[in-house]
Amino acid sequence: MKDVGGTDRARALPISKDVLMPTFLSTRLPRLAWDAASWVIAAGMVTGVANWHLSAHQWVVVGSYVLAACVLQVLVGLALKLYLGRYRFATFDENVGLAVATGLVGLALAIFSLSVHGLESVAVAVSVLCPPLALLSMVLGRGAYRARHDRERPPAPSCERVVVYGAGDAGSQLVRLIAEDRSVGYHVVGLVDDDRLKRHLVIHGCRVIGTGTQLVERAREAGATIVILAIPSAGAELVRRVSDEVSAAGLKFLTLPPLREMIARPVQLGDVRDLDIADLLGRRQVDTDVERIADHLAGRRVLITGAGGSIGSELARQVHLFGPASLIMLDRDESGLHGVQLSIYGHALLDTPDVVLCDIRDEEALRTVFATHRPEVVFHAAALKHLPMLEQYPDEGWKTNVLGTRNVLRLAAEFGVERFVNISTDKAADAKSVLGMTKRLAERLTAWFAEHHEGTFVSVRFGNVLGSRGSVLHTFREQIARGGPVTVTDPAVTRYFMTIPEACELVIQAAAIGHDGEVLVLDMGEPVRIVDVARRMIAQSGRDVKIVFTGMRPGEKLHEDLFSPVEHHSRSEHPAIEVVDVPSIDPAHLSTARGDLSLLRLAPEPAEERHAEVPLSA
Repeated sequence: MKDVGGTDRARALPISKDVLMPTFLSTRLPRLAWDAASWVIAAGMVTGVANWHLSAHQWVVVGSYVLAACVLQVLVGLALKLYLGRYRFATFDENVGLAVATGLVGLALAIFSLSVHGLESVAVAVSVLCPPLALLSMVLGRGAYRARHDRERPPAPSCERVVVYGAGDAGSQLVRLIAEDRSVGYHVVGLVDDDRLKRHLVIHGCRVIGTGTQLVERAREAGATIVILAIPSAGAELVRRVSDEVSAAGLKFLTLPPLREMIARPVQLGDVRDLDIADLLGRRQVDTDVERIADHLAGRRVLITGAGGSIGSELARQVHLFGPASLIMLDRDESGLHGVQLSIYGHALLDTPDVVLCDIRDEEALRTVFATHRPEVVFHAAALKHLPMLEQYPDEGWKTNVLGTRNVLRLAAEFGVERFVNISTDKAADAKSVLGMTKRLAERLTAWFAEHHEGTFVSVRFGNVLGSRGSVLHTFREQIARGGPVTVTDPAVTRYFMTIPEACELVIQAAAIGHDGEVLVLDMGEPVRIVDVARRMIAQSGRDVKIVFTGMRPGEKLHEDLFSPVEHHSRSEHPAIEVVDVPSIDPAHLSTARGDLSLLRLAPEPAEERHAEVPLSA
């Protein structure tokens, strides 16, 4: 918050001494006094070895050493902010600070004492032994106080008893955070972990009480009402299994987000959340060759078309992390551009040249963009994607997905783009819709430019992404919130799913490993039956909502394909990416392909396939 003159009020308002002094006297002065007393204790232990048979001179040596140590400990501690709130009490960081302060005090006194008293036995003994003994006393004193304090603070009766699944780094951080913040309303009564080497482990006073197979049994024995899955790297299968077991036992299930959402930062209490349907469908760890990706993106001029959309905006966020020389975000949706700029830079003034309002249908406007920014890498994510809408308005799909892609490809070739990545869809495989056919043509155009121009031109094909605008999850949530019904086209319809971050990570990886003209197909896991997704979301909501089957719409498939029957596919060098070759098409021959769009208004799949058995994978 700022005042009229723009000054930060938090800085402008002085902190009252009436607030600081009681805090110092009640919490930090006792630490200072104990640390000074620790030097006395250490000296007592050293002189005790000699059964206190010291001469008057030796007592003077010891006394002057202790007095100087106490004074220096206070001065050095204040200088290092040890007693001014730099460290949390009785933590590893505070212990390190104590070690530094004690080491400096001990070193200074050793130099002074030995220079004055020479190698007298008492001077040598106190100089060598007192610092480590004083440090030990300081640390043990804090530990004892912390242990007693924690025992004297039993959890409130209203606290819910929790079992944490996962005794790794994330689980350990979570247990510590809950123990330190009693206001959160949780009390950890035990942990479970599948690693049997951890069966005797105690973390912040909480013991590992069993393995994952014993989760429900151990939770009941401990009187727990909540289970928190604290394994950010857990895959969808593990999340499904644990959530089903916990829910069937009548316990509440919470989880931490996947690892990619917490990378490079510690666990926070705010990370603990209810299970999201994306955890059940799209939790897959993506192994990426960061060094290879960085070679293609770091220090390069990168253009992303469709940067305001779900895929384009996440691509922009991830590309930004690799430090491109410039990141040009292009879209015809000004609100989308506002959102992506805000998410990356923390502001959305929309007044910088890297945010470009342009329609890919307008080739001349695009030429100005390419001439101004001279991109070296292009991610082409701009497209119309809603299948039923394009069935009604095929001309719009043609103008954007085909002619718009041709425009971007032409200019990429004209301005010497080094690497071009066309974002495609699984609906381009064995296309039976306007969306599928237009995206198939975009793949073929990309292959033609790969054959006839310098640079690397590739396409990346994948299925539905969770959380994208207009996705089935958004639709189901809205329908459930309204009380239903939830509409599903057919009880047997299946789709592939992955999360937006997963898809974009693999798109960036594919861009790094793809060879000219290839279509790289991302591993989407197992297809998921849509009705099972609807049922699980309804069950999570706790509401009584009906499911209504509306029938397949024109152009829709019962089951999506990642490859057409005539496509030969092979593994790439990345285990989650396969490669297919598509026939190229000369942009000059697009008029022939345009006539085929009228043939794409197909009837739904035959009725005998509508109720085919599909393995339950949701």
